[in-house]
Amino acid sequence: MSYFAERKPHAVFTPYPLQGHINPLFKLAELLHLRGFHVTFVHTDYNHKRYLKSRGPNALQGLPDFRFETIPDGLPPLDADADADVSQHIPSLCDSIRKNFLQPFRDLLARLNHSATTGLNPPVTCLVSDCFVTFPIQAAQELGLPVLLLSPLSAGAFWSFMHYRTLVERGTVPLKDESDLTNGYLDAKADCIPGLTNFRLKDLPDFMRTTDPNDVMLNFFIEETDKIPSASAVVFNTFDELERDAINAISSSFKLPSVYTIGPFPLLLNQTPHQHLESLGSSLWKENTECLDWLESKEPGSVVYVNFGSITVMSADQLLEFAWGLANSKKPFLWIIRPDLVIGGSVILSSEFVNETRDRSLIASWCPQEKVLNHPSVGGFLTHCGWNSTTESVCAGVPMLCWPFFADQPTNCRYMCHEWEIGIEVDSNAKREEVEKLVNELMAGEKGKKMRERTMELKKKAEEVTRPGGCSYINLDKVIKEVLLKQTSCD
Repeated sequence: MSYFAERKPHAVFTPYPLQGHINPLFKLAELLHLRGFHVTFVHTDYNHKRYLKSRGPNALQGLPDFRFETIPDGLPPLDADADADVSQHIPSLCDSIRKNFLQPFRDLLARLNHSATTGLNPPVTCLVSDCFVTFPIQAAQELGLPVLLLSPLSAGAFWSFMHYRTLVERGTVPLKDESDLTNGYLDAKADCIPGLTNFRLKDLPDFMRTTDPNDVMLNFFIEETDKIPSASAVVFNTFDELERDAINAISSSFKLPSVYTIGPFPLLLNQTPHQHLESLGSSLWKENTECLDWLESKEPGSVVYVNFGSITVMSADQLLEFAWGLANSKKPFLWIIRPDLVIGGSVILSSEFVNETRDRSLIASWCPQEKVLNHPSVGGFLTHCGWNSTTESVCAGVPMLCWPFFADQPTNCRYMCHEWEIGIEVDSNAKREEVEKLVNELMAGEKGKKMRERTMELKKKAEEVTRPGGCSYINLDKVIKEVLLKQTSCD
């Protein structure tokens, strides 16, 4: 399906430079490319190097109409290793985004428009950005272009961030002192956020758990969300059935631009053949595909998939508790352990653990998660509750054990365990006995069975909304026609 006649519309995509933010924006780029857009996807120089390292020296050649560009991130090289394969320090990134990204981005847009005069690419007609990377709004205003923001989070988490300023104005945040983290203060209802009726302060994105009014992250999100209403529209990788109350509140309670639900992206992408895009990919880590062969040898629904995402870090002791909980459950498991998962050192698992689990475990450093979750052998997912992992698990019909680490993950955990009833929360200081018990409940217990049934119900609803004629499918077309092509249709 094409929305252009002689000249393609040209969308420039700018993600927040972390893996969990890159993935959904990349999927949206694929969706627009499949609908006739020329795509330029912008990485930072640091992530550009990681991308080449993970996917090979030709990975960024792209396609004639799906190109990659880079801008500097304004940060000094990592001291430990200039070629480190780790995520950068988030507060430093946030500070640099505010101070250093706009001018290099302006320069990039100027180069792209100059190259359009020589026929190398179409002129830039619209900008698409992560909702926490708002400098493209200013660039779009200067050029008279529409700018679309994507929330990489659930609608509920996005809505919580939009209320950080309200929490500060009400005196709820910052916390009075460290004791508020443990004295029950965070158990209070988050009653200033319409659409999140049953949510407590502890269920909100945890950057508000600070005693410092000048906290970099708290103020970054207040400043960025203040700018969101200046965009042309905001889209969400979710669907109405999943987050109806939050979506209704966002649509009616705040002075925001047009709001569209256009997810889940994995199922929406499945509506159009896109094998030619698989050579591109968005992973900054090299994916181990041997785990798919290993899964082939396991019984249907028997394997616990364990992945704490791209940012979570834990102590060596906590890792051991998870390890022995998994071992003692006697269930087969596939565990993704990043090189930087353990604080201050590499992961060392004892020979006793290796011998105990040798015939029923596989440990890999990274994997193609969607393919793993959709493999018939996978019956449960022990997750950090990142929004990408949450939606991918729903799309695969796989119930979850939830161990939220930070950011929006407590919000997603609340949704999964209490609103949707497709997950069980694991204590933040999980001990091996609890992990063993919950793994067995997830995989073989009565509650696990009910969660699996409920997850399959949500999967079916997600499939309905992403088919032609479904709400998310229709909304994507609306975004294209009503937002991205609005100022270019007369060209």
